[in-house]
Amino acid sequence: MGAVYFYHLTQIPLETTLPLLLGKALGAGWRCLVVGPDQARLDRLDSQLWQGKADDFLAHGLEGGPHDKEQPVLLAAGHTAANAAKCAMCIDGADVSPDQVKTYERTCILFDGNDAQATQHARTQWKSLTDAGCAAQYWSEESGNWQMKAKKD
Repeated sequence: MGAVYFYHLTQIPLETTLPLLLGKALGAGWRCLVVGPDQARLDRLDSQLWQGKADDFLAHGLEGGPHDKEQPVLLAAGHTAANAAKCAMCIDGADVSPDQVKTYERTCILFDGNDAQATQHARTQWKSLTDAGCAAQYWSEESGNWQMKAKKD
């Protein structure tokens, strides 16, 4: 069974944190799926990833393209097996079930800690996923550095 990592963003925006986490996941040899419920946001992230520095470039695509299965990073509105991802990055409150967590090596839930609704949704996800037996870690950048604040095996 995979593990779920919660990333409580308070200082660094998603647009900066996501490429860093994707780079680490790709470095571990995992294909990645970025799951978000808002297509406009996925379109903006797609554009931003294309505009990154050459040495920071992350090969990727939006779901529905002709090469989904070859994409190391696929941005999608829902969980899909199109690129055989081993890591899912769930953004903007994207849902993930315990069964979906099991299909990945790692599931990351990134949420805006400055948004009370997003924080509450992440708390609900933590409870439902850990109650279902998913191993979880909670990471916060509140101090300026990432620190693990909670862990449940």
